[in-house]
Order: sequence, then C-alpha cells, then structure tokens
Amino acid sequence: MEHLEIERKFLVNSDAFKQQATSQTRIVQGFLNTDPERTVRVRIRGEKGFLTVKGASNESGTTRFEWETEISAAEAANLIDLCEAGILEKVRFEVPLGKHMFEVDEFLGENKGLILAEVELKHEDERFERPDWLGQEVTGQVQYYNSQLSIKPYKEW
Repeated sequence: MEHLEIERKFLVNSDAFKQQATSQTRIVQGFLNTDPERTVRVRIRGEKGFLTVKGASNESGTTRFEWETEISAAEAANLIDLCEAGILEKVRFEVPLGKHMFEVDEFLGENKGLILAEVELKHEDERFERPDWLGQEVTGQVQYYNSQLSIKPYKEW
C-alpha cells in the first residue's frame, strides 16, 4: 500500500539533542477528527500549512496509512479554528544520525515537559543508531499520539 508511514517513538531523557539539531521549527496543530481509525490533522509548520489524514496503526503501532498535502498557512489557520478543542504547540528539532533523521518534539502549553523523538523507517525491523538521549520506547502507546495529547494533555496524567 502506498502512503505507509513506518516509525518508532521514544521518550527523550536529556536535552543533548539540541546541540545536534540541524533545524528547529515551531508547529501549531489541531485535529478535525481524533477517531483512532482516521485522524485528520491540520498543521502550521513555520510558514507552511498541511492537511494530513492518518489511518489506524497496525498491532505493533509502527505502521499506518498517512496522506498529507500542503495548503497555505492562511487556509491552515482557518481550519484550526474549526478543530476539536486541544490545539497542540511544540518545537520540532531535526537531528540527523547515521542514515536517519530523528524528529524531536518539545511540547509547549498543556503538554509542557513532554519531549518525544520519532524515527521514520523503511521497514519495521530496520536498524538505526540510538543516540544517548533516546529513552524508553513508547511506539504504539496511544496516550503518546498527538491526537490523544490534544484530548488528554500530558499535565493531566
């Protein structure tokens, strides 16, 4: 199937990743639909807008359908006004390591204190270098999905 996203998600145990980051971007995102079978996300990333549809995850939580298209930041801002309650704000750091790019999200607002790293893979059992700052794996743990963090923020756990 085309449009498959295969990724693993981890907690981050230090801010050492910041010294290794090649970029950082502020992200604001909301969800038009948080149903785990089909989430619909609106995101403003820097000066660009995106509309993303994600399907249900497989049993391991590593793989799911993802479709995304770029829209204008103005369109995204208008759609965010229509989103369910719980708009997420975070800073994304891109950290290259070996053949992979880690995306490390430092959450703000209601989710402040939570830092998650994701690495996208070509197949589920692909090997990757593990940086020292990478903590416990939380792949497939639903409470760490952005859609769920918008409903039950980290500060309420």
